Amino acid sequence: MSLLTGKLGIVFGVANKRSIAWAIAQAWAKEGARLAFTYQGERLKENVEELAATFGSDTLILPCDVTRDEEIAAVFKTVGEKFGKLHLLLHSVAFAPREALEGEFINTSRDAFRIAHDVSAYSLVALARAAAPLMTEGGSILAMTYYGSEKVVPHYNVMGVAKAALEASARYLAYDLGPKKIRVNCISAGPVNTLAARGIAGFTDMLKHYEAHAPLRRNVLPDELGATGVFLASDGAAAITGQVIYVDSGYQIMGM
Repeated sequence: MSLLTGKLGIVFGVANKRSIAWAIAQAWAKEGARLAFTYQGERLKENVEELAATFGSDTLILPCDVTRDEEIAAVFKTVGEKFGKLHLLLHSVAFAPREALEGEFINTSRDAFRIAHDVSAYSLVALARAAAPLMTEGGSILAMTYYGSEKVVPHYNVMGVAKAALEASARYLAYDLGPKKIRVNCISAGPVNTLAARGIAGFTDMLKHYEAHAPLRRNVLPDELGATGVFLASDGAAAITGQVIYVDSGYQIMGM
């Protein structure tokens, strides 16, 4: 029997085939999970529909702007009607205005700070709150983060601060939801060439730096993130919650 046979999940954050969310979704599906997907805006709808269709023409695909509580409520109402329950949730959602990812952090505008935290951190709280009533058999909530949450990464700026808030939110959610056997963890991925990453100035140099300095002397592969996502979703991680798991070829351990 596959690790996730009989599990029902929902994936937030697929943009295209290079998305980390897509790598984890593929790994979950390969291990037997049945998944629903959301998309943000008409611009991404076609991409998500095309990818999700590879799991079957009846795959549930729903619009969701995570800054709108009414859209979140509508998503989980439909998931409840179609699935009846839920076991897995992937939060791979982050955004900051482009100008906030250039120049100096000290120049971050109040509006950019608010947007980055609303989309990238508070959304995890909102999604967990909506998903919890469907996780009647317990569950696993997984969020994507990055090392810029704890150390300065030039040009990551306000997104690093938002990711720090995301990680803290995961810990508090883990405490609140633990009695319901719902686990909340984060994967801190090394740099991956995704649509979001390409919006960070100097991203190509970042890839080269990781390859040169990580203990494994290479960058992480999407399939490796998928494998970690499967582990954290499985019963093998039944006693792991509130944690940040680094999948970055060991870069996080380095001091220089």
